Amino acid sequence: MIWKWLGALLLFPVQMVYLVVKAAVCMVLPPKLRDLSGEAVLITGGGRGIGRHLAREFARRGARKIILWGRTEKCLKETTEEIRMMGTECHYFICDVGNREEVYRKAKAVREKVGDITILVNNAAVVHGKSLMDSDDDALLKSQHINTLGQFWTTKAFLPRMLELQNGHIVCLNSVLALSAIPGAIDYCTSKASSFAFMESLTLGLLDCPGVNATTVLPFHTSTEMFQGMRIRFPNLFPPLKPETVARRTVEAVQMNQAFLLLPWTMHVLVILKSILPQAALEEIHKFSGSYTCMNTFKGRT
Repeated sequence: MIWKWLGALLLFPVQMVYLVVKAAVCMVLPPKLRDLSGEAVLITGGGRGIGRHLAREFARRGARKIILWGRTEKCLKETTEEIRMMGTECHYFICDVGNREEVYRKAKAVREKVGDITILVNNAAVVHGKSLMDSDDDALLKSQHINTLGQFWTTKAFLPRMLELQNGHIVCLNSVLALSAIPGAIDYCTSKASSFAFMESLTLGLLDCPGVNATTVLPFHTSTEMFQGMRIRFPNLFPPLKPETVARRTVEAVQMNQAFLLLPWTMHVLVILKSILPQAALEEIHKFSGSYTCMNTFKGRT
């Protein structure tokens, strides 16, 4: 027993070096991308914003079927027609992912009408955009129900069949605010931090599940209607991401089976700084960058 334990102890650092070198090589060499031609993709919040761009990107890369969930039929219908014009089969269902019973009901309807889902993209999200004391209680609950609990319900609805088929992928469009919160969006930051923990636990839990994987995307501020009015102090230095860029990199991460993706790459520096700097220094960074007051001009979706 002791020799087995010592062997594992000596092998561990070798494994770590091998995995780091392998990751470095993969960053340099063009990776082999997963073929999406047999995949059925369901995107929550798929009618507009990043969700619409995700639908376009999956269709462009050859996904067999795309299913859109959302709460606004007009947006869902427009996006569905656009995807069909691209030559990809597309369906939409009106569904509030914050409503557990509705999620399970619509998931059953999807299986009956469209078939099995092999890629689930949890993209739906809302932001209240106010401080805690200025926030309405119902609005705070809505953020948690849609941004966090909604992922519990959708994943529970579709993951069991993926495990049976040994073919599936759970994707979460999260936010860098899950790792570095800002004032004025306490509902959003809290829900995204919970969502990140959910995906981190899920990703580890799928290690022994062949053919089923997970991807978490944490983008910087993206120029969509949802965060309309948000202002960064140095927009030329920290420009907002384009939703089409987030969509493209997300689909690529799925094709490369990448577990976590920070956008842009400079966000890695933020994570490192948060790990080593004292709180007073982090507060000065927030003030200098303008993130401390960036939600003062927030308007949101109109």
